[in-house]
Amino acid sequence: MSSFTSAAGGTLTYTTSGAASGNKASLSELDLTNATDRDLAVAVVDNFKNNVNATLATFGSTSRQIDIQQQFATKLTDSINSGIGNLVDADLAKESARLQALQVKQQLGLQALSIANQAPQSVVSLFR
Repeated sequence: MSSFTSAAGGTLTYTTSGAASGNKASLSELDLTNATDRDLAVAVVDNFKNNVNATLATFGSTSRQIDIQQQFATKLTDSINSGIGNLVDADLAKESARLQALQVKQQLGLQALSIANQAPQSVVSLFR
């Protein structure tokens, strides 16, 4: 098993366990003049590089998924806002037509009352 730790100062320590480690705790304990330790150091660095590449690939994939979700959320918000706008516009047109119909009814009612009030006065004027 391998693990990486990074100190705040930027020091990266690679720790490995198992038969390949040779019981060395970190790269700093390896003797690079020794062929076995040198091969182990190369293997550790290659493993580190592979882990970094895998992590970067995961970050890239996750970033792409986040971008897709953000685009979806933006399009959904736009669709909802557009739909609400259409509903409001439709309701305004409907209410405007209803208001005009009520105004016409009111005017016709007032005209009918005016005619009804004039008729008795005409009859009374005939009796005079």
